[in-house]
Amino acid sequence: MNILRTKHRSQWARVCALIWVLALPAAWAQPLAGTQPLTETGDVRMRMLEGLRGFLLRETDASVARRLSYWRQDFSSPEAYARSVAGNRARFARIIGLADHRVGFDDWTPQATLSGSALLAEGPGYRVYAVRWPVLDGVEGEGLLLEPTRPAAATVIALPDADSSPEALAGLAPGTPYSMQIARRLAESGCRVVVPVLIDRQDTYSGSPYAHLTNMAHREMIYRMAYQLGRHIIGYEVQKVLAVVDWAVRRHPGQPVGVAGYGEGGLLALYSAAADPRIDATLVSGYFDARQNLWQEPLYRNVWGLLEEFGDAELAWMIAPRPLVVEACRAPEIAGPPAPSETHRSAGAPGRLTTPEPRSVEDEAARARVVYAKLGEADRLSLVLSGDGRGEPGSEAAMGRFLRTLKMNATRPQGELARRTRPDPDRQRRQFFQLVEYTQKLARQSQFVRQEFWSKANTTSPARWDESAESYRRYLWEEVIGK
Repeated sequence: MNILRTKHRSQWARVCALIWVLALPAAWAQPLAGTQPLTETGDVRMRMLEGLRGFLLRETDASVARRLSYWRQDFSSPEAYARSVAGNRARFARIIGLADHRVGFDDWTPQATLSGSALLAEGPGYRVYAVRWPVLDGVEGEGLLLEPTRPAAATVIALPDADSSPEALAGLAPGTPYSMQIARRLAESGCRVVVPVLIDRQDTYSGSPYAHLTNMAHREMIYRMAYQLGRHIIGYEVQKVLAVVDWAVRRHPGQPVGVAGYGEGGLLALYSAAADPRIDATLVSGYFDARQNLWQEPLYRNVWGLLEEFGDAELAWMIAPRPLVVEACRAPEIAGPPAPSETHRSAGAPGRLTTPEPRSVEDEAARARVVYAKLGEADRLSLVLSGDGRGEPGSEAAMGRFLRTLKMNATRPQGELARRTRPDPDRQRRQFFQLVEYTQKLARQSQFVRQEFWSKANTTSPARWDESAESYRRYLWEEVIGK
């Protein structure tokens, strides 16, 4: 009986609700003020997507003019200028993930293997060693050290493209043109040269062996897990560069320190010099350009809020008045992530790299030169075109200018390299999984960081909690989801 009564009450409630809806005043069915009925035909979702795309493209183009509002440059002296851009430098360091304390070191760790010595080769006036150096807790840099047999005149960190090897820059990889053997040429001229291994664009270790592997580039996989923690593959590799800078300025005070890079290494050279004023000279080859099409590049180059304040010209502003050599040349070109296969599922984000248009490089360099000119140092920013701007990297003009900024001269090769042994083939795996484990450790510790972050919230009453939470709401809007 109770079941029947419940059933009848439910049916009666539905009938009453229907009568109430049918009896609504006609005025209630009128459109809200400021709205119109949706009468469009076709795929509304695609129209909305195109509208959002157009909005973002317009905002990206408009960001170039808006960037000036973030800068308060004082051109009265180099010292005053450095102080005036300190806030920009700090914001830049934060968005690329330079958030962790570096581990100092006194000397290199030779990377010998069971099958070979750490001494890989000897050239005219220098030796090539496989070395490691500590960077962060559990993270090492690894690569080659080209040490002159006579006292070095400068320390240079030479950065290959992500899909190139330190051996290519050192002249130890078969088939590498001499012009691209940047590390070897610097060593022949009397520089101490460190060539780090970069995380590459292959997909060998991407994904999980316990679930499935994917075709994400290694750089993209590190980027994806680090981004949630305010870290970045770019920031991790800049840390590896700056760890060498720390060593150089401590062990060889007063000796010039330079960075030179090609492709992805050019990006890191530019970012490292912008982040750290201790770098005395910079060569950026096959990278410098306007960044309005950054959204078309691989996902691992995505930096939160970058274009709102920084293009490549603005990064050059933070290098000024220190010497900067920009070489417009053929850049590394990729059409997208590695192709999926039977063992690696499709998961990599689209994104391509192309050679910058020479005119675009010239225009971006011209924006940067304005600041150099205001500091009275216009000649310290050099733009070199290799061929028509699409020639081979490492042109004589670019290398000559870079060495002159270090108060050195280029030297032609006096002999051949004598190879003694080969580098450890497992180093890419080590470098990749060190960053994976470091990032996962940060994730495990993040709950304690959040507790510290929220420690200023006032929990003594609902009213005071609401008041103290206002700054956190603003932070979420402006710094996390992009108001």
